[in-house]
Amino acid sequence: MVSEIMLHQTQVQRVEEVYQEFLERFPTVDDVAAASLEEVKAVTDPLGYKRRGGYIKQIADEVVEYGAGEFPRTVEGLMELPGVGRYTAGAIMTFAHESPTPILDTNVARVLSRCFAGTFPPEERDGRRTKRLWALAAAVVPTSGRARESGWAVNQALMDLGAQLCPARRPRCEDCPMRRRCHYAREDAGIAEATIVTWREETYPRRKKSTRRKAQR
Repeated sequence: MVSEIMLHQTQVQRVEEVYQEFLERFPTVDDVAAASLEEVKAVTDPLGYKRRGGYIKQIADEVVEYGAGEFPRTVEGLMELPGVGRYTAGAIMTFAHESPTPILDTNVARVLSRCFAGTFPPEERDGRRTKRLWALAAAVVPTSGRARESGWAVNQALMDLGAQLCPARRPRCEDCPMRRRCHYAREDAGIAEATIVTWREETYPRRKKSTRRKAQR
């Protein structure tokens, strides 16, 4: 929970040191609940996006007061906590409980949209495209049989793939294990290179600029 809240709008490299400092200062949820908001924010505010300290404090207060110190173990329960959206809830279920729960961060969205680019009409609205991406994220995570036990690892693999081999610029398609199945990388589709470039730009979901910060992730 702490790492996911800290990672809101912030790169891992910036979070690592603050995360360790936070856990040393507040090793348990009871310690966070017993601390003042000012004490919590003194650790988290240097990361920017200063709402995060308030979210962590509110979450700890609610978990201790209403949950007897136990966090919810379902996506729906987690999303009732302050500042926790669908992605954060899915990430917590994935990494804290190794649950085959879909997640959709920027890296996962990029990999899925490129691999399944043919399913996204260029003129499709962002809201509809996001729903399709969530559906794809759910479809690729095994939820039954023996594969279910490692379903959470699919999420980790997609995130790592997007971060290391499939960045927004200059993806390393030649090293990617998804190359043969990826619409973005296919060179044998009979599409001219100029068309491929246009097709990629049109089908890649772009993040809208906004002056408001979203309260949930």
